[in-house]
Amino acid sequence: MTEMTAPAPAAPPSSPPAGSPPAKGRSLWIDAWRRLTANRAAVISAVYLVVMAVACLVGPLLTGHDYTTIYTDYVRVAPSLTPYPKPDALASTLDDLTRRMRLDLAGWREENGRVIVDLRSARPIDPRVTRYFDRSSSFEDSRVEQTGADGLSMTVSAAVARHYFLFGTDNTGRDLLTRTLIAGRVSLAIGLLAGLTAVVIGVIYGATAGYLGGRIDDVMMRIVDILYSLPFIFLVIMLVVFFGRNFVLMFIAVGAVQWLDMARIVRGQALSIRRQEYVQAALALGVSSRGILWRHVVPNTLGPVVVYMTLLVPQVILLESFLSYLGLGVQEPLTSWGVLIAQGAKNIPAATWLLIFPSIFLTSTLFALNFLGDGLRDALDPKDR
Repeated sequence: MTEMTAPAPAAPPSSPPAGSPPAKGRSLWIDAWRRLTANRAAVISAVYLVVMAVACLVGPLLTGHDYTTIYTDYVRVAPSLTPYPKPDALASTLDDLTRRMRLDLAGWREENGRVIVDLRSARPIDPRVTRYFDRSSSFEDSRVEQTGADGLSMTVSAAVARHYFLFGTDNTGRDLLTRTLIAGRVSLAIGLLAGLTAVVIGVIYGATAGYLGGRIDDVMMRIVDILYSLPFIFLVIMLVVFFGRNFVLMFIAVGAVQWLDMARIVRGQALSIRRQEYVQAALALGVSSRGILWRHVVPNTLGPVVVYMTLLVPQVILLESFLSYLGLGVQEPLTSWGVLIAQGAKNIPAATWLLIFPSIFLTSTLFALNFLGDGLRDALDPKDR
């Protein structure tokens, strides 16, 4: 018979050498960050939002236009990559100027970036007619080059002012690119500030109601139900009557309504957290209710709160746009994406760019915020994927 040999026993797992530091564990926030960075759509959306915020903050300083500057010669001109005035438009502009001066245009030519204009009149020409050139958006640095001996003729030169309107201009001749970026400041500021206010009020209110429970919870949530029953538009109209239409009003009106949903979400989380063992242990150790709220209840609701915050900001921006569309939002000369879209809708089809560019900025920002919210939801609650 052949002799059977037993297999050799497996070697025990090697233990770490003595004196080596213990392996560090990964926190839930680090795991959530890794899952978030693995979500390509969320990362691209976050980068896009940062770029959009920087563009809205810095962009108006680089466009070369102020959002309140009116260019009378360029009312509702189309977007262009080449500067205004166009070469074929100089003649018509000079005709309009001489008509306002009540003079005759004998001829003109362009040399080295300046136009030289020959003027004629049946009466002596006042040298102050150069003010008409300075008031025009197409010319600057005008001066009298030569005056006829009889005073009935004059040669005036002026530098041609070149302006770039990449997004065109609006109905009053203001640069649409600058106004779109300024509108982004207002819309994003209202979205972030009103959203942050709604989160702060909703978290404090909902956590207090959920943790204390009992009759206090019933009374606090009935107050929320009463506030839910109030029509939002009616509330805004009342605020307009009392405080007027301004930026602060939008912040108060939108933030004063959106915290109700946050309060209900946090209350549900607090009802579940109050039954956890660590909360019971803190009670047994004599920790006060305020300490438990700030150390245990509120921090453990931050996951859903962060996700809801990213979804709340688009809702606030849409609400502001809707109110501005109705004429209850920010007022001129300040503007927002909702105001620009409302103005653009009135100019279809004559000037479609007044609607297209603000709509692209608004919709792309809303898409990015929603994609980022979905990524945060998957990262903070991977079991829900």
